[in-house]
Amino acid sequence: MQLNKCVSIDDLRRLAHRRLPKPIFDFLEGGADDEWTMRQNIDRFDAYPLMPGTLVDIGEIDMSSNLLGCDIDWPVIAAPTGASALFHHTGEAAVAEAVANSNTFYAMSTMSTQSLEHIGGLNNAPKIFQVYVFRDRGLTEALVERCQAAKYDALCLTVDTPLSGNRERDRRNGLSIPPKWTLKSLSEFAIHPSWSFNAKFRSSFDLANFTGTQHVPVKPGQSAPEYVNSQFDRTLTWDDAAWLAKRWQGPFAIKGIMSVDDARRAVDIGATAVWLSNHGGRQFDGIPATIDCLADIRNAVPDHIELILDGGVRRGTHILKALALGANACAVGRPYLYGLAAAGSPGVAHALEILRSELERGMALLGTPTLADIGHHSLARNPII
Repeated sequence: MQLNKCVSIDDLRRLAHRRLPKPIFDFLEGGADDEWTMRQNIDRFDAYPLMPGTLVDIGEIDMSSNLLGCDIDWPVIAAPTGASALFHHTGEAAVAEAVANSNTFYAMSTMSTQSLEHIGGLNNAPKIFQVYVFRDRGLTEALVERCQAAKYDALCLTVDTPLSGNRERDRRNGLSIPPKWTLKSLSEFAIHPSWSFNAKFRSSFDLANFTGTQHVPVKPGQSAPEYVNSQFDRTLTWDDAAWLAKRWQGPFAIKGIMSVDDARRAVDIGATAVWLSNHGGRQFDGIPATIDCLADIRNAVPDHIELILDGGVRRGTHILKALALGANACAVGRPYLYGLAAAGSPGVAHALEILRSELERGMALLGTPTLADIGHHSLARNPII
């Protein structure tokens, strides 16, 4: 299968599977425990059938909107994903290039393999920086100051990872960052020579946002869960989130919200956006799909509070359903990483174009030429339980 033969995100997933060694693909694909929540994120979109309207002028379809203070061409964000160089040696820069050409937001992860300054300086496209709160609060504050200096448009605080989830695929594979070349993994690396060559000679797996600081990010051979559990602050509270919102003083999203109570609290402490996320099912198994939490949260917070949803978005119709339930935008992670693994920046661009064309076609068939035309009336009356 070649990139130009991939007509769906699932096609890109299969191509990524062929291009990556098993431990690396499992890191991209896997979830926590039994991976039930990860599967539910995708499957529960099927519970919300769309209801098209007919005899509507769909001569022009306008997907543009304003989100987090920036004008974007369509309501999809490239979600923050750590260690992108694991999937292709061009890493975050390749993603940022493709996302800029699509004129929407790229959300840069704290755990990136290229620095926030490097990515911030690549282009003038809108960017979000996703931050964790570390036990060393000075480190978090320094990251915020650097984001302001690099002119990031928005800040996103992730709150659903006080400690690492139980990702059993990674434990079985013995995955560490950088990957260890062991007897167990050698056969997988050997049958993927292109990835292995680039990983050995062209990729940097350092957490670049900490290079040159007194902070030591990853010990040799340390797994991602070991790093998270040693560095992330488990004492994080709403007071800390309020401090960060005040410190940033700009568009500010809290990512990892699933309940109405937490959404209301996020608004109270100064968030301008609520980001519904269960971390792609990678942290806590057995919790609901994000799409099932969306309508209640939309009804609970003021209209001016923007809602972003991630988790399981694989089709343009999924985006339509989220918009109909009250989201202002969706964020995708695995879909563009499949593209990155398949072909670098062109693969990311292809993944985004698949979703964009599906959304545009879906809006036309739904009889909704603008985003403002999409609402609860766009769904069948009762979701399938």
